Amino acid sequence: MTDLYIVDRETKKKIEEKVPYKNSLLFLYGNHPLAWLIRPLICNLPFVSKFFGYLQRRQCSAKHIAPFIEKYGVDSTEFRDRVDSFKCFNDFFIRKLKSSARAISDGNDIAVLPADGRYLAFQDIDHEQGIFIKGKKFSLETLLGDKKLALKYAQGSIVIARLAPVDYHRFHFPCNCIPSEPKLINGPLYSVNPIALKRNINILAENKRVITRLKTEHFGTMLFIEVGATYVGSIQETFEPNKHYAKGDEKGYFQFGGSSLILLFEPFRIRIDQDLIVNSHQGLETLGRMGQTLGRAISSL
Repeated sequence: MTDLYIVDRETKKKIEEKVPYKNSLLFLYGNHPLAWLIRPLICNLPFVSKFFGYLQRRQCSAKHIAPFIEKYGVDSTEFRDRVDSFKCFNDFFIRKLKSSARAISDGNDIAVLPADGRYLAFQDIDHEQGIFIKGKKFSLETLLGDKKLALKYAQGSIVIARLAPVDYHRFHFPCNCIPSEPKLINGPLYSVNPIALKRNINILAENKRVITRLKTEHFGTMLFIEVGATYVGSIQETFEPNKHYAKGDEKGYFQFGGSSLILLFEPFRIRIDQDLIVNSHQGLETLGRMGQTLGRAISSL
């Protein structure tokens, strides 16, 4: 795979995604003998990601911000802070947006997209032939580290959001909820770009991840999962457990790099928006923005 196409939700057009570090990803997840040697070293040794993260926190890295914004068309008018106020590249990466930059869809029975990203959504996990590539599924039991919990969500709905390096990297609660204490499950840090996922979908289930249970009035108990990736060993939670949060409130953010979110719903709790479902069945991710509708509680239909 050399080109990556996604559907822009706002224009409904199929577009080619600009992939930062594309050639490096193609090499690293290809079949070259050297790639087989380098890949486990980069992805299984945490200090590699920590060192790269350290470089992005150095003051000299700030010089890369303006060229990056220009190359990938990042809309700096949405930023809460001025571009010249960022002391390093990571400051830009974990930027906050103006409160007016993202509208949160109304309705207590409406769940929203928790982040800017590229979305796959499946109404019934159990009926899917594959995610990303036909015939290849990832293990819920491995993802959750809990067989009983995996059975509870096995016939539920799943939403996967892939955040690219160009994206706003803070994530938010998709509905009114009371979050639990987050649970960390350590693992490697493979890339979550489709270039890597088409090679091994279980990257999503094996990478370092954090699981939070969200108690909700209309959607049952949801699972909100942050998945780390290459150069994203750091998942920062900014919420307080066992406290009530409104839809759209910030939950946390990722440090530098690409990364993913996974939402799991119990069976018969949500009717996911049709455009997300249709695009996913065609093998296409949908480019969405935080606050757009994700679906409606089935009890309210």
